[in-house]
Amino acid sequence: MSRKLISSGSSFEENIGYSRAVVQDNWVFVSGTTGYNYEDMSISNDIVLQTEQCLINIKNTLEEVGANLSDIVRVTYILPNANEFKDCWPVLKKYFGKIKPAATMFAAGLADEKMKIEIQVTALKSSNT
Repeated sequence: MSRKLISSGSSFEENIGYSRAVVQDNWVFVSGTTGYNYEDMSISNDIVLQTEQCLINIKNTLEEVGANLSDIVRVTYILPNANEFKDCWPVLKKYFGKIKPAATMFAAGLADEKMKIEIQVTALKSSNT
């Protein structure tokens, strides 16, 4: 059984003590990912742009470990304001429309009031990735 910890370099990971992702054998567990651009730690005020950035961050993390978005089997969406979820649907369909992972959305407070969405995924690396 192999286990690998992945970091994005985000200060959150160091300060809180967690990994951006954990790879266990062919499973990839990506932590809740927000709309921060990790290059400059900026975040948009727009939930649609945050959603796009979340998925870019997730895509980059998966690619780092030899997986891709099509390997995602489960996704969880967390929003402070459930009424804003529908605004995210076009972006979610763009990334997940053909993949159609099992999904859950719930409303809960996030660590920073700037965060409008957090997305967590689980992926199972296929043998041809």
